Amino acid sequence: MTDQPNQPHRPYDGYDPYGQQPQAWPGQGYPGQGYEDPHAAQQQHTQQWQGQTWETQNHQPVTAQAPDPETAILTPQSPQSPQSPQSPQSPQNPRTPQGPQASAGADAAGTSASGYGPATVGGNTRVTDAQRARAEGRSPIIEPGMQPAALTALLGLLLAGAAALGTYALLVPLVVLQAVTAAGWFRLNGMWPARQGIALGFAGALAADAALLVSDRSPSAILGTLGVWVLLALVLQLRSHADPDERMYGLMATVAASALAIVAGGYLAAAADAVTVGAVAVAVAVLARALPLPTPASVVVSLLAAAGAGIAMGSVTDVGTSGALLGAGAAVCALIGHRVASYDYPSRFVHFTAGVALPLAAAAPAVYVLGRALA
Repeated sequence: MTDQPNQPHRPYDGYDPYGQQPQAWPGQGYPGQGYEDPHAAQQQHTQQWQGQTWETQNHQPVTAQAPDPETAILTPQSPQSPQSPQSPQSPQNPRTPQGPQASAGADAAGTSASGYGPATVGGNTRVTDAQRARAEGRSPIIEPGMQPAALTALLGLLLAGAAALGTYALLVPLVVLQAVTAAGWFRLNGMWPARQGIALGFAGALAADAALLVSDRSPSAILGTLGVWVLLALVLQLRSHADPDERMYGLMATVAASALAIVAGGYLAAAADAVTVGAVAVAVAVLARALPLPTPASVVVSLLAAAGAGIAMGSVTDVGTSGALLGAGAAVCALIGHRVASYDYPSRFVHFTAGVALPLAAAAPAVYVLGRALA
């Protein structure tokens, strides 16, 4: 290509045959003359990410290192300068970060103050009291103690005395037992307040009691109510907008609480003499279990005391010497319920709800089955 010296040199008039517009640095202008940035094409095709996401909040973004404020030159540089052009943004003091870095630092400070580490991709699982107890070498099992055992014994004696009076008199302590059972199971599973689940479990217990009275205390009323309430709990949990794991956890807790409260209605279906013997045996077994003895010795003493109470109450009622077997069977189920109420480092509120009600609720099926078998 040859030079054309006859054509005079014209200044740049802004025309770009490739369709690119001239760009200039902010605050930098040349009157009557355009300025073409050699890095404009590269910046135009470079994606600049300015949004804040989880990564930008928890990790420092990868950006160009800000210039030192003491040595930075804020004046625009000429195009002939061999140095790279300065960033259009004003430099920030690295000692006082702003934007995503400041928020990330504040989040890190907040998490360190609360005792938890920074967020990770796999999540940061909260350590439960039972796990902390195991890590410190302590047992996650805490037994309710003497005061809840005394309340259990009092409620058992009320059941025994009301059963001797009649069916409708038995309803009063039985309804109290069913309400405390539903509330205690949810609190034992760490779900509090769970008013809907507690109300649903208690409503199932009341429906089972009503079905027992209508059907002349037929045990099929308990099974029918239990099946209906499991289906109802499943439908209600499917309509929930919670996470799948939370819905499954709530479903299992609701079904278990409803089942325990409904099964406690077995006292209403059992014979009056069997209820008297079984309730007294549970009361004696729980009191003996609360004595300050080693666990194996305490279990043996509880079973022997329950068998003795069954013999004593069997001689008063028509059960006779079979009361020993009835009392021992009811005591075995009561001790299982007592153990469940002691698991996973429970609180004092759990001891006065689940610790009081679960021994009696768990013994209800044994009282009904053994009472029918030994009659």
